[in-house]
Amino acid sequence: MTHLLVLERVSRVVGLPGGRALVVLDEVDLTLDPGEIVAVVGPSGSGKSTLLAIAGLLDRPTSGEVWVAGHRAARAAECGRCRWREATFGYVFQRFWLVPHLSALENVELPLAQRGIGRRERRERSVAMLARLGLGDRLRHRPAELSGGEQQRVGIARALAPRPKLVVADEPTGSLDAAAAGEVIACLVEAARELEAAVLLATHDERVAAAADRILRLEAGRLAS
Repeated sequence: MTHLLVLERVSRVVGLPGGRALVVLDEVDLTLDPGEIVAVVGPSGSGKSTLLAIAGLLDRPTSGEVWVAGHRAARAAECGRCRWREATFGYVFQRFWLVPHLSALENVELPLAQRGIGRRERRERSVAMLARLGLGDRLRHRPAELSGGEQQRVGIARALAPRPKLVVADEPTGSLDAAAAGEVIACLVEAARELEAAVLLATHDERVAAAADRILRLEAGRLAS
């Protein structure tokens, strides 16, 4: 089986005042297979968000290589990386980043419209995804009319509606209480499995990580099983 995602000796170094350097990631190796759910755990400041940003082609490593579905992506031109992001990835963040003046349904439709999917199909796919995530009666509600857990489920629906091969979820439950976090991660995992999408999840919560097939620990920029 060809790995869906491969990181080879990926490092990220940030320059600091006075000519100093901060090593955020230190020669990280990671593989992710189609349909696999992998959680990266570690304390704040361990490099989880940087790792996910590089894995999701939202940032570039200082050194090392990233392969996406067999394509060499770390040094590729931005136009190519943009096509791979659109064709391969869905993104879920700690902050929900919903458009406040749009309804839940319209927020989920947005990335489908950007991909040129026709109005009828994007409406059907968005309604079905929101219903799958337990929001069938919240289609017309705007973000301010939804709870935090409901807003994050809208964010998950928005990420999954384009049917990505890989969902990158950076602390998706970080702003939720324990009960809402459990519901949200269960929704994410169940919906991803139904779509046979892989998930790369960063969290500091061991209970959230327990939903994954495999757990990796990141400490001081170094990754271990």
